[in-house]
Amino acid sequence: MAETTSTARGDSDRRAPGSGGVKGAFGALQLDTRLLGMIGAFLIICVVFNVATDGRFLTPRNIFNLTIQTVSVALMATGMVFVIVTRHIDLSVGALLATCSAVMAMVQTRILPETLGLGFGHPLIPWLAIAAGCIVGLAIGAFNGWLIGYQGIPAFIVTLGGLLVWRYVAWYLTNGQTIGPLDDTFRKFGGISGTLGVTGSWIVGVLAVVATIFTIFNGRRRKIAHDVTVKPFWAECVVAAIMAAGILGFIAILNAYDIPQRVLARNFRQAGTEMPEGYTASYGLPISVLVLIGVAAIMTMVARRTRLGRYIFATGGNPDAAELSGINTRMLTVKVFAIMGLLCAVSAVVASARLANHTNDIGTLDELRVIAAAVIGGTALSGGSGTIYGAILGALIMQSLQSGMAMVGVDAPLQNIVVGAVLVLAVWIDIQYRKRTGGD
Repeated sequence: MAETTSTARGDSDRRAPGSGGVKGAFGALQLDTRLLGMIGAFLIICVVFNVATDGRFLTPRNIFNLTIQTVSVALMATGMVFVIVTRHIDLSVGALLATCSAVMAMVQTRILPETLGLGFGHPLIPWLAIAAGCIVGLAIGAFNGWLIGYQGIPAFIVTLGGLLVWRYVAWYLTNGQTIGPLDDTFRKFGGISGTLGVTGSWIVGVLAVVATIFTIFNGRRRKIAHDVTVKPFWAECVVAAIMAAGILGFIAILNAYDIPQRVLARNFRQAGTEMPEGYTASYGLPISVLVLIGVAAIMTMVARRTRLGRYIFATGGNPDAAELSGINTRMLTVKVFAIMGLLCAVSAVVASARLANHTNDIGTLDELRVIAAAVIGGTALSGGSGTIYGAILGALIMQSLQSGMAMVGVDAPLQNIVVGAVLVLAVWIDIQYRKRTGGD
């Protein structure tokens, strides 16, 4: 794994590139075999469901919907990586999402308009609501971490209790009512009502490609400076080209999803103008996906480049040795769960904005999906290893399964049966993989 420990990374960098031929060339690329396996599984799922739905699964419209449906779980899955890496678990993430969503809904529809006199549509309302939700999520997450780290209560018990407590705190905050409609600016974080358009999407795509290429070759330069064996230059170029093609291809697919003519006509009527004949426009990259990209970049940087990240993976690898080496593992637990709580709040923004309301069942069973996404993405339940990009890919695989089954007509109970079975299968595969590769 790329984010386990500095020793693991060093060993990976020193592996021999291979000795010629196709096999040697593939070895020189030093690709993560687990990542390749997940990508292969995702492609198989896409092909199977595309055939089963007569080509409807891989349309730009469905891919667009699939991305915005994945974001909420993927955001929390990035935090769950840190939780599981430190040998804990969080069963309360769905309930915590519901509480944060309820707080933000009440702040923007009741508290600010009625208490502070801010009228609906005031530019400060969505940002104050998001700030309130993030503070609540951070505080609850830190409280969970304090109970686990300083009071010695097992994480399973704390978060199992939180699953019930915070679900019904959300219910009491709203008196069991659906709260909405939410602020228009707030709703732009939900997906289809907030996108960058064609031009904005291409700009983001190009910037992402530049950042990717810079990261790859800057990493190569740093390795050379520290006398670490690196891939052949051509291998670095191939990896950069593959990643650039993937980014730009993704943007091209999203830009191919045209806004329906009736929606365009309505928008022009609301603006008091006539829609030009033959006018077309596309949705492009959703703002929610942009939020996920930003969070993923930050979490990856924390995991790979910061002291906190090194402490997290060191503690997960060997808690006793980490404590003896001077790491404050109790405070580290508070920080990890605080991050998890904050990401639940960010996820609540995306989830409630996509629905345009706060509902009582928001976040239901998300704890299963989030844990499954992290485990499918390669995070070891025994602790010590995991990747952010793996968790996001795991969330995409889970959502692809659910969306594909829904399009085929599989009943919701059977969908959950499949999700549970996939989770067990992923853990079994992880165990077998670690046995074969000599992992812990």
